[in-house]
Amino acid sequence: MISTIAIIIIVIYLLLIGYLTYGFDKVIHFKLQDLPAKTKFSVVIPFRNEAENLPKLLASILKLNYPKSLFEIILVDDDSQDDSVAIIQKVIDASRKNRDTKTDAITIIRNVRVSNSPKKDAITSAIKVSQFNWIITTDADCILPKYWLSAYDEYIQSKNTNCIVAPVTYHSNTSFFKRFQTLDFLSLQGATIGAFGIKKPIMCNGANFGYRKSIFHHVNGFDGNTDISSGDDVFLLEKFIKYDAKKVHYLKSQKAIVTTNPTPTVPNLIQQRLRWASKTTNYTNWFTKLIGLVVLLGNLICLTFIPLVLFNLLDTKTAIALFFIKFSIDFLLVFKTSRFFKQDTLLGSYPVSGLLYPFFNVGVVFLSFFKTYRWKGRTSKK
Repeated sequence: MISTIAIIIIVIYLLLIGYLTYGFDKVIHFKLQDLPAKTKFSVVIPFRNEAENLPKLLASILKLNYPKSLFEIILVDDDSQDDSVAIIQKVIDASRKNRDTKTDAITIIRNVRVSNSPKKDAITSAIKVSQFNWIITTDADCILPKYWLSAYDEYIQSKNTNCIVAPVTYHSNTSFFKRFQTLDFLSLQGATIGAFGIKKPIMCNGANFGYRKSIFHHVNGFDGNTDISSGDDVFLLEKFIKYDAKKVHYLKSQKAIVTTNPTPTVPNLIQQRLRWASKTTNYTNWFTKLIGLVVLLGNLICLTFIPLVLFNLLDTKTAIALFFIKFSIDFLLVFKTSRFFKQDTLLGSYPVSGLLYPFFNVGVVFLSFFKTYRWKGRTSKK
């Protein structure tokens, strides 16, 4: 009976991840054609105590290859208690002193708090003062690629779209811990792309997310989930899908890849994943919930293989075969994703990461039932 249940769970896992892997290839790689720039963008970047990361972000902004008259950068200060604002102002002043007018497009505003979600409030505050109809959000710990806005612009010119989800990955892989995070993150990105390929979008990342301001207002922005501190991206994506699913797209372009930092310590990683897990019960998309459940059960059953074998409830060959099936389909999705992100050198760390991941995944889910998370110096509310 137990072996039958284990086989059923792994087979369902295989079919689901295999379906997403198939979908990954269905999303066409978008290549830039050097079209004249047309789209005007308001780039929204909330920040709180990001003094360490802002210099790299600002440097990447100054390197953007896009007409300065066609975009603005709105940096939203969410009650920073470090030198974040001073650092931004220093960069602006230095740029103007050198007669470089690229920083003229940068504006700093203060967050207007009205809900339990500081980041949603920050984005809403920026949208209220934004000049242009296309909003792109990113984070203060990110580095933007040179042709980032060009990729968005050409995609908008080529497709009839209201909402664009774009790729994100980590840019520091100097230790096994960071490589573990990157491989895990690549699996999430692979699932995101794959879901678009089978026309069932499930996820996005606010570090690289664009949409029309007019549609944001039409769906009433973040209304309905402002009591949830996280989820400024996924809940909005669900609204855009409900409004017009055919105009929600994925920008599969290496020119659009935004990179960010992995977390520095294990406690930070756990806090991050608890934050991500906190919003899952509020998803309205049944397919998203199904994937979450199947992934959890697939990892949970892997953790039971050793005790089941020891107590003669599952034979060794079956346990090894089932684990190999799960391990292989996971690897295939990560392999395809890592090649797109040009991070396939990380695959050497996958065997150990794949063995550790079931413990990590199940552990985070278990902790999420009992612990709140702390992020940016603030503790979430249950």
